[in-house]
Amino acid sequence: MKRILFTLILGLATHMLFAEGNRADTSKKDSIKTKKGAIIKFGYGDDASQININRNEDTTVHHNSAYPHFSFGITIARLDLGLATLMDNGSFTLKPQNQFLRYRSWKTSNAGFDVFQFGARFSDSFKLYLAAGFDWTNIRLRDDITILPHQPSLSYVTSNLTLSKNRFTSSYLRLPLSFDFRTKEDADGNRFHFVIGPEAGFLLTASVKQVSTEDGTKKVNDTYNYATFRYGAVARIGYGAWGIYAKYYFNNMFENSPDQNGLHDFAFGIMLGF
Repeated sequence: MKRILFTLILGLATHMLFAEGNRADTSKKDSIKTKKGAIIKFGYGDDASQININRNEDTTVHHNSAYPHFSFGITIARLDLGLATLMDNGSFTLKPQNQFLRYRSWKTSNAGFDVFQFGARFSDSFKLYLAAGFDWTNIRLRDDITILPHQPSLSYVTSNLTLSKNRFTSSYLRLPLSFDFRTKEDADGNRFHFVIGPEAGFLLTASVKQVSTEDGTKKVNDTYNYATFRYGAVARIGYGAWGIYAKYYFNNMFENSPDQNGLHDFAFGIMLGF
């Protein structure tokens, strides 16, 4: 997953650099001067993702200035990479019954990105969009324990192995509904973005990966009682293509697990691609 995310970040960053010199404000004009060459679009609408190829000479492109503008298509956007934190009934300190979930803070991470988007732009400064993507949370457990699969509630046993890595991972399909407010372009063609909105998620899979001298590397996939459906809120702020994000989920991380009632997921970090 880390290799996939790194490749996506590198590709999007490269696209941003090539596109930097080809910006044009199309929100208030019926026609603009732009560059000749091939345009590969991955959807419909002015806001759909696109790649510009060999655009060296000026030409004229016509746009409809009436709002709202609608767009949809494939995208690679909002590549998130940050830290994940467990909140136990509003506290960052785990209660005694949840101490087995103690984790290494700097190795407990959140990552994700969107691959599809449907948007409606109501003005040059405001856009509403619904996206779909993937989201991972990797909890790096401190203790030598094994989370048990196929249990009615979240359960564990103490391991007799010395674990150099004990990673507890969940993978979700994420569906954010975002309200994107942006400023006017500055002299460099960049804008500030302020984004907020709800996010829903559906569990795809979960896993426990352990590395030890005795048994080598072992990975077991299961649901591990992670919430089948989760819902929360996401906020983003940034300039140009880069920004920071924070997200918090309102329902319990684990279902059918009374001891974990009130245990929620919070994440924050950096992002690329508005």
